[in-house]
Amino acid sequence: MSLADFLDPLQQPLVTVLDTPVSWTEVLGFGSGALCVWLVARQHLANWPIGIANNLFFILLFTQSGLYADAGLQIVFIALAAYGWWTWTHGGGPGSPDLPVRRTTRTEWTWLLAAGAVGTVALTVLLDHATDSTVPFWDALTTALSLTATYGQCRKLVESWWLWIAADVVYIPLYAYKELYLTSLLYVGFLTLCLIGLRNWKRDLAGQRPRLVRVAA
Repeated sequence: MSLADFLDPLQQPLVTVLDTPVSWTEVLGFGSGALCVWLVARQHLANWPIGIANNLFFILLFTQSGLYADAGLQIVFIALAAYGWWTWTHGGGPGSPDLPVRRTTRTEWTWLLAAGAVGTVALTVLLDHATDSTVPFWDALTTALSLTATYGQCRKLVESWWLWIAADVVYIPLYAYKELYLTSLLYVGFLTLCLIGLRNWKRDLAGQRPRLVRVAA
Protein backbone atom coordinates (compact mmCIF):
# COMPACT_ATOMS: atom_id res chain seq x y z
CA MET A 1 0.00 0.00 0.00
CA SER A 2 1.39 3.40 -1.00
CA LEU A 3 1.25 6.55 1.12
CA ALA A 4 -1.38 7.98 -1.25
CA ASP A 5 -3.58 4.92 -0.70
CA PHE A 6 -3.39 5.49 3.05
CA LEU A 7 -4.01 9.24 2.92
CA ASP A 8 -6.81 9.28 0.36
CA PRO A 9 -9.54 7.97 2.73
CA LEU A 10 -8.59 10.64 5.28
CA GLN A 11 -9.32 13.32 2.68
CA GLN A 12 -12.80 12.01 1.88
CA PRO A 13 -15.82 13.97 3.19
CA LEU A 14 -17.32 12.64 6.40
CA VAL A 15 -20.01 15.25 7.14
CA THR A 16 -21.21 18.53 5.69
CA VAL A 17 -21.16 21.75 7.74
CA LEU A 18 -22.74 24.92 6.31
CA ASP A 19 -22.86 23.27 2.85
CA THR A 20 -19.10 22.58 3.07
CA PRO A 21 -17.78 18.98 3.17
CA VAL A 22 -15.68 18.17 6.24
CA SER A 23 -13.01 15.49 5.79
CA TRP A 24 -11.84 12.76 8.14
CA THR A 25 -8.59 14.71 8.47
CA GLU A 26 -10.37 17.75 9.87
CA VAL A 27 -12.52 15.64 12.23
CA LEU A 28 -9.49 13.76 13.58
CA GLY A 29 -7.60 17.03 13.90
CA PHE A 30 -10.55 18.44 15.82
CA GLY A 31 -10.66 15.55 18.29
CA SER A 32 -6.94 15.16 18.89
CA GLY A 33 -6.45 18.93 19.17
CA ALA A 34 -9.19 19.36 21.77
CA LEU A 35 -7.85 16.44 23.81
CA CYS A 36 -4.29 17.81 23.62
CA VAL A 37 -5.18 21.27 24.94
CA TRP A 38 -7.32 19.75 27.73
CA LEU A 39 -4.34 17.61 28.79
CA VAL A 40 -1.99 20.62 28.71
CA ALA A 41 -4.35 22.56 30.97
CA ARG A 42 -4.14 19.64 33.43
CA GLN A 43 -0.34 19.43 33.01
CA HIS A 44 -0.72 15.81 31.86
CA LEU A 45 2.32 14.37 30.10
CA ALA A 46 0.15 12.57 27.52
CA ASN A 47 -0.51 15.93 25.84
CA TRP A 48 2.79 15.59 23.94
CA PRO A 49 2.13 12.32 21.99
CA ILE A 50 -1.50 13.35 21.39
CA GLY A 51 -0.23 16.71 20.16
CA ILE A 52 2.16 15.02 17.71
CA ALA A 53 -0.74 13.03 16.23
CA ASN A 54 -2.70 16.29 15.93
CA ASN A 55 0.23 17.90 14.09
CA LEU A 56 0.31 15.09 11.53
CA PHE A 57 -3.40 15.49 10.76
CA PHE A 58 -3.01 19.25 10.40
CA ILE A 59 -0.03 18.97 8.04
CA LEU A 60 -2.32 17.24 5.56
CA LEU A 61 -5.29 19.54 6.21
CA PHE A 62 -3.40 22.83 5.94
CA THR A 63 -1.46 21.79 2.83
CA GLN A 64 -4.76 21.09 1.09
CA SER A 65 -6.11 24.50 2.17
CA GLY A 66 -3.10 26.55 1.06
CA LEU A 67 -2.10 27.50 4.62
CA TYR A 68 1.53 26.66 3.97
CA ALA A 69 3.05 28.38 6.99
CA ASP A 70 0.62 26.58 9.26
CA ALA A 71 1.47 23.28 7.56
CA GLY A 72 5.20 23.87 8.00
CA LEU A 73 4.56 24.99 11.55
CA GLN A 74 3.31 21.51 12.41
CA ILE A 75 6.76 20.05 11.65
CA VAL A 76 8.32 22.54 14.07
CA PHE A 77 5.60 21.66 16.59
CA ILE A 78 6.62 18.00 16.41
CA ALA A 79 10.22 18.93 17.21
CA LEU A 80 9.09 21.21 20.03
CA ALA A 81 6.82 18.45 21.35
CA ALA A 82 9.81 16.14 21.67
CA TYR A 83 11.67 18.91 23.51
CA GLY A 84 8.67 19.69 25.73
CA TRP A 85 8.13 16.01 26.52
CA TRP A 86 11.73 15.72 27.72
CA THR A 87 11.67 19.05 29.58
CA TRP A 88 8.47 18.29 31.50
CA THR A 89 10.02 15.04 32.80
CA HIS A 90 13.64 16.11 33.28
CA GLY A 91 13.64 19.90 33.58
CA GLY A 92 12.96 20.30 37.28
CA GLY A 93 16.57 19.85 38.32
CA PRO A 94 18.10 17.55 40.97
CA GLY A 95 15.55 16.20 43.42
CA SER A 96 12.64 17.65 41.42
CA PRO A 97 12.28 15.83 38.09
CA ASP A 98 8.97 17.50 37.20
CA LEU A 99 9.23 20.99 35.73
CA PRO A 100 7.35 23.55 37.88
CA VAL A 101 5.06 26.27 36.53
CA ARG A 102 6.65 29.72 36.68
CA ARG A 103 6.36 33.31 35.47
CA THR A 104 8.05 34.56 32.31
CA THR A 105 11.07 36.73 33.05
CA ARG A 106 11.58 40.14 31.46
CA THR A 107 14.49 38.79 29.42
CA GLU A 108 12.38 35.90 28.16
CA TRP A 109 9.57 38.30 27.19
CA THR A 110 12.06 40.43 25.26
CA TRP A 111 13.36 37.45 23.30
CA LEU A 112 9.89 36.00 22.67
CA LEU A 113 8.46 39.29 21.39
CA ALA A 114 11.51 39.99 19.24
CA ALA A 115 11.46 36.48 17.75
CA GLY A 116 7.72 36.77 17.12
CA ALA A 117 8.04 40.11 15.32
CA VAL A 118 10.97 39.01 13.17
CA GLY A 119 9.29 35.70 12.38
CA THR A 120 6.06 37.41 11.34
CA VAL A 121 7.81 39.80 8.95
CA ALA A 122 10.07 37.13 7.46
CA LEU A 123 7.26 34.64 6.94
CA THR A 124 4.95 37.29 5.45
CA VAL A 125 7.56 38.16 2.82
CA LEU A 126 8.29 34.49 2.13
CA LEU A 127 4.63 33.50 1.76
CA ASP A 128 3.83 36.55 -0.35
CA HIS A 129 6.63 35.90 -2.85
CA ALA A 130 7.09 32.11 -2.81
CA THR A 131 3.54 30.74 -2.49
CA ASP A 132 0.01 31.37 -3.68
CA SER A 133 -1.19 32.12 -0.15
CA THR A 134 -4.13 34.53 -0.06
CA VAL A 135 -3.51 35.43 3.61
CA PRO A 136 0.30 35.73 3.94
CA PHE A 137 0.34 38.16 6.88
CA TRP A 138 -2.31 36.39 8.96
CA ASP A 139 -0.79 32.99 8.25
CA ALA A 140 2.62 34.33 9.30
CA LEU A 141 1.28 36.07 12.43
CA THR A 142 -0.49 32.99 13.74
CA THR A 143 2.58 30.89 12.99
CA ALA A 144 4.85 33.22 14.97
CA LEU A 145 2.41 33.43 17.88
CA SER A 146 2.01 29.66 17.97
CA LEU A 147 5.75 29.03 17.98
CA THR A 148 6.43 31.43 20.83
CA ALA A 149 3.45 30.03 22.77
CA THR A 150 4.65 26.46 22.28
CA TYR A 151 8.14 27.32 23.51
CA GLY A 152 6.60 28.92 26.59
CA GLN A 153 4.46 25.83 27.11
CA CYS A 154 7.59 23.64 26.92
CA ARG A 155 9.08 25.71 29.75
CA LYS A 156 5.75 25.84 31.66
CA LEU A 157 5.59 29.63 31.52
CA VAL A 158 2.19 30.84 32.74
CA GLU A 159 2.07 33.67 30.20
CA SER A 160 2.36 31.23 27.29
CA TRP A 161 -1.42 30.91 27.61
CA TRP A 162 -1.83 34.60 26.70
CA LEU A 163 0.14 33.98 23.50
CA TRP A 164 -2.13 31.04 22.67
CA ILE A 165 -5.20 33.19 23.36
CA ALA A 166 -3.92 35.87 20.99
CA ALA A 167 -3.26 33.25 18.30
CA ASP A 168 -6.72 31.70 18.72
CA VAL A 169 -8.44 35.08 18.37
CA VAL A 170 -6.88 35.33 14.89
CA TYR A 171 -7.22 31.65 13.99
CA ILE A 172 -11.00 31.52 14.47
CA PRO A 173 -11.94 33.98 11.68
CA LEU A 174 -8.96 32.90 9.53
CA TYR A 175 -10.11 29.28 9.34
CA ALA A 176 -13.72 30.35 8.78
CA TYR A 177 -12.50 32.49 5.86
CA LYS A 178 -10.74 29.42 4.42
CA GLU A 179 -14.01 27.45 4.87
CA LEU A 180 -12.47 25.19 7.54
CA TYR A 181 -15.55 25.62 9.69
CA LEU A 182 -14.98 22.64 11.98
CA THR A 183 -11.41 23.73 12.61
CA SER A 184 -12.64 27.27 13.31
CA LEU A 185 -15.09 25.81 15.82
CA LEU A 186 -12.26 23.76 17.31
CA TYR A 187 -10.32 26.95 17.96
CA VAL A 188 -13.31 28.44 19.77
CA GLY A 189 -12.98 25.41 22.02
CA PHE A 190 -9.22 25.95 22.19
CA LEU A 191 -9.81 29.53 23.32
CA THR A 192 -12.04 28.30 26.14
CA LEU A 193 -9.52 25.63 27.14
CA CYS A 194 -6.73 28.23 27.08
CA LEU A 195 -8.64 30.36 29.59
CA ILE A 196 -9.11 27.27 31.78
CA GLY A 197 -5.42 26.39 31.40
CA LEU A 198 -4.38 29.92 32.36
CA ARG A 199 -6.55 29.71 35.48
CA ASN A 200 -5.22 26.26 36.43
CA TRP A 201 -1.56 27.19 35.96
CA LYS A 202 -2.03 30.37 37.99
CA ARG A 203 -3.57 28.31 40.78
CA ASP A 204 -0.64 25.88 40.64
CA LEU A 205 1.82 28.77 40.78
CA ALA A 206 -0.01 30.28 43.76
CA GLY A 207 0.09 26.89 45.50
CA GLN A 208 3.88 26.81 45.21
CA ARG A 209 4.33 29.99 47.29
CA PRO A 210 3.36 28.60 50.73
CA ARG A 211 5.80 25.73 50.24
CA LEU A 212 8.56 28.17 49.32
CA VAL A 213 7.86 30.23 52.42
CA ARG A 214 8.02 27.15 54.68
CA VAL A 215 11.31 26.04 53.12
CA ALA A 216 12.76 29.52 53.58
CA ALA A 217 11.66 29.55 57.22
